[in-house]
Amino acid sequence: MERKQFLRSLGAGAAFAITFPCLQGCSSDDGEGPVIPIPEGVDFTVDLESAEGAPLAENGGYILKNDIVVVKNLTGQFVAASQICSHQQTDQVRFIESNGGIFRCSTHGSEFDQNGTPLNTITNNPLKIFNTELNGNILRVFE
Repeated sequence: MERKQFLRSLGAGAAFAITFPCLQGCSSDDGEGPVIPIPEGVDFTVDLESAEGAPLAENGGYILKNDIVVVKNLTGQFVAASQICSHQQTDQVRFIESNGGIFRCSTHGSEFDQNGTPLNTITNNPLKIFNTELNGNILRVFE
């Protein structure tokens, strides 16, 4: 007996009972961690002379704070982007120095320029970028 005939002979209820566990196991959660919301309402400061801000003394340095990647890019400008990737909301976005400095998510390889524009075909969703403002040695990151 072929599978189609077998399922027909069981009826819709039995076929559903057999296939339901498989459907539950095939959810969108791929086991790579929880879906994390992209930060909203961001407004914080970093003292660049503190231990927390020390990595931002050098071009290419970055810190992670409040689900934000705060970067001193390769030309010495401060840029802040969501640490939460716009592809599947994992918190693996980091700054890397290749191609003039880009944001890259290590989960699936999504890459973004410093304006948040996707650089490859993994996602069409832009990475959220935040404003930065420097007052003396205090860097403000905000929406």
